[in-house]
Amino acid sequence: MHVLVLGCGYVGRELGRQLLDAGHDVTGVVRSAGSAEHVESDGIEAVRADLTDHDAASTLPDADAVVFAASAGRGSAAEARALYVDGLGAVVSEFEGRESSPERLLLTSTTGVYGDHGGDWVDESTPIAPERSKAAVIAEAEAIVHRSEIDGTVARFAGLYGPGRYRIDAYLDSVTAGWRNSTHRDDAAGALAWFLTENVARNETVLVCDGTPVDRWEFADWLAERCGAPAAEKLTGEERLDGLSESASLRVASQKRCRNDRLLELGYELRHPSVYEGYEPAIDAYRRGEEP
Repeated sequence: MHVLVLGCGYVGRELGRQLLDAGHDVTGVVRSAGSAEHVESDGIEAVRADLTDHDAASTLPDADAVVFAASAGRGSAAEARALYVDGLGAVVSEFEGRESSPERLLLTSTTGVYGDHGGDWVDESTPIAPERSKAAVIAEAEAIVHRSEIDGTVARFAGLYGPGRYRIDAYLDSVTAGWRNSTHRDDAAGALAWFLTENVARNETVLVCDGTPVDRWEFADWLAERCGAPAAEKLTGEERLDGLSESASLRVASQKRCRNDRLLELGYELRHPSVYEGYEPAIDAYRRGEEP
């Protein structure tokens, strides 16, 4: 199987590595020369393209499966729209019209599309109600995938963490009350690979998370104890919201607990069933004085 990963970054590169290990061919699409070098260092064939350029889609190679894993990062809602709606739309139109059209189209999405549920549980049956403008744009991207003539799968990730994104120092500094829903990078990529290699989750949305929400204050206390550090300053939601932008305030105030029952029903076995297991390598590195 030849898989084309559009946006071969934090999750995309790990997906590429896992697929290569399983004997598949992978092409990773990135914007910069530096990113291309990183991708190639993993043994992944790199192609440079700006996915916000409509003409770029026609330059992409044929593939059996296309994974849209590009990220707008901290860009504006307009920049997010240029990527997730205009860019994705151009990619879908291009591949739908090819003689050799892909069998699968996967999109990496976010649990941010649910909005605030006051700490209640959410799953794939929960209606989405995005409150932030960028989350609303990503909800539009989900609809593009599900309208496509190609069998589509939307993978909604909870908060991504893993190598380079443990943020231990931040957690040991201060922590805001609320629930933390998490997805380790290796499981984010692992679930995508599972959907493709096991031929499951066609025309579905699947919530990809560890299914073990944790109380942020309790997690911070556990982390401090394991790291041999003083307990972090604890902030209420109201205290944290003071001085934040509207978008940041909505993100902090949004509370929910994410289920992963469907992911497990599809046969995927989590490598990191909770952040407590997932953080252990980072804690070991922290205690050795190394960057986790």
